[in-house]
Amino acid sequence: MSDPFNAILRALPSMDSLLAKGWVRPFEDELGRNAVKIIASEIMDELRREIIAGQRVEVEENAVEEEIRRCLEVRVKMKLKPLVNATGVVVHTNLGRSPLAREAVEAVASVARSYSNLEYDLSRGSRGHRGDHAEWLLEQITGAESALIVNNNAGAVLLTLSTLAEGREVIVSRGELVEIGGSFRIPEILGLSGAKLVEVGTTNRTHPKDYQSAITDQTALILKVHPSNYRIVGFTSSVPRNTLTDLAHKNGLYLVEDLGSGVLEDLTESGLPGEPTVSECVRDGVDLVTFSGDKLLGGPQAGCIVGRRDLVDRMRSYPLLRALRIDKMTLAALEATLSLHMRGSWSSIPALAMVTASAEDLLSRSEALAEKLKNALPSWRVFVKKVCDVVGGGAFPEHPLEGYAVAVVSPHMSEDELCSFLRGFNPPVICNVSEKALLFHVRTLLPGDEDHIERALVETRGDKG
Repeated sequence: MSDPFNAILRALPSMDSLLAKGWVRPFEDELGRNAVKIIASEIMDELRREIIAGQRVEVEENAVEEEIRRCLEVRVKMKLKPLVNATGVVVHTNLGRSPLAREAVEAVASVARSYSNLEYDLSRGSRGHRGDHAEWLLEQITGAESALIVNNNAGAVLLTLSTLAEGREVIVSRGELVEIGGSFRIPEILGLSGAKLVEVGTTNRTHPKDYQSAITDQTALILKVHPSNYRIVGFTSSVPRNTLTDLAHKNGLYLVEDLGSGVLEDLTESGLPGEPTVSECVRDGVDLVTFSGDKLLGGPQAGCIVGRRDLVDRMRSYPLLRALRIDKMTLAALEATLSLHMRGSWSSIPALAMVTASAEDLLSRSEALAEKLKNALPSWRVFVKKVCDVVGGGAFPEHPLEGYAVAVVSPHMSEDELCSFLRGFNPPVICNVSEKALLFHVRTLLPGDEDHIERALVETRGDKG
């Protein structure tokens, strides 16, 4: 290797000298010394390859350190951590969906730190069934004959279709062949289950005769799918649930409904009409209903299946179930959340408390936060603004929630710079931007979040004008 190449390579810092730098220690505390060494080695190995290939003619030690620091910062930020959701989206998929109730958090901590009766029947002193109590709670709350819990709603739909329709036909309205976040597509789930999709109707209109005409001796069931946040308006028609129930049963078929959001409580008194509850689906004769645990049920990620006992029993013995079962911590959180529903204490569930919060309460909280920020940031522009919040998670897409937010404008940072700073704060603060002002929606703030917001904004040196 020529001397110029050697000279450039010698300019790279040694690993020992790099690890002795003071700025490295916090990253070692977060990631561990070995992980820091691996990341630094990968960067310097790439630099060596570029030098040998003649793509670099010089190396500055400060620039190398800065690149290593940047990669370490990215890796630290990727770690799962709590944050402040000031977006006004209650069930925010990107931010972890529904926060858990205090009772659910305590149940998780209690079960996680010790052994538990996960699959042990304390009354008989022998092996028990995982999920017995949570499934019993679901049965009592929804009025269903039986219940089963898996890891998420996609798993619930997959297990249902695999058990009841593998190698047979499933009829779905073309207007319900939706994609719901994260590339969860109904046709793909159907294909994975081994069932054959039969589309009926058109995108905007489906009639009972469309279903009737599609039924053959190979048909296993009719699948009704909640459209989530997708809606067709105008010249439309769909077949009511009770009509589909009658049609399916008259032809010896099952009706399965993927309800998605898992609404257990009637929220019409809070101004949110039109979203069917799980109990309504059961009363209307749907054979099996699937729904999520971490949307408007307000619990952890889980897939719930309720309905006919004979069908649920078939799924219990289907081999796929083992691959989809939930762990003890998820089960503990779900049990605690369902217990709150069972006792009628659903207002203690954060997601439901946020959804049903009154405009008067939100205005009062906004005014209090605005006053707090005005005192802490006298040179900033701070004011209360009326906004529209949303439920999120595919529920009530046509019913925005009347809300309030605190708008702030910095005298020394652009809105993009300020948002970037807030995302890097500990805890990160996620908010909205409108007309060059940052908007902090109070509906989705949890206790203590106002203090985090104040502290984050003050640390931008706004308190110094």
